[in-house]
Amino acid sequence: MKKILLAFSFLCFATFLFAQSADDVVGTWINPKGTGKIKIFRTGDYFYGNLVWLDQPLDAQGKPKLDKENPDVSKRTRKIQGLLMLTGFTFDADDKVWQNGQIYDPKNGKTYSCKMTLSADNNQLDIRGYIGISMIGRSETWKRVDP
Repeated sequence: MKKILLAFSFLCFATFLFAQSADDVVGTWINPKGTGKIKIFRTGDYFYGNLVWLDQPLDAQGKPKLDKENPDVSKRTRKIQGLLMLTGFTFDADDKVWQNGQIYDPKNGKTYSCKMTLSADNNQLDIRGYIGISMIGRSETWKRVDP
């Protein structure tokens, strides 16, 4: 009986230890190349992310890099640093995934469907941008900058 109780206690503790809440994704993250930091925040039930830091925010002429690849001509004068890169994510507590959002890539001016999953220790964020279904896309892992 003691073994069953001990196993049950461990299972409950492990479940508590690895349980994730919606706000666990909030914070500042750095991309794999170390060239940009994205600050994820919550507004209501949705999660968003701004590009808050670039390792090279200036172009060859010493001016701020602009969103020159944006398909909307009126947005091509926006600075890349500060852009809203992640939009409209919701948290699915059952699957522990932030989903139904979009990610914008200023390098090519395209917006992709996106989902995000967090590692058990909450310090790595797997980003999956895709077109149509999630099998056709690209993934990368961001690391948390702030604890």
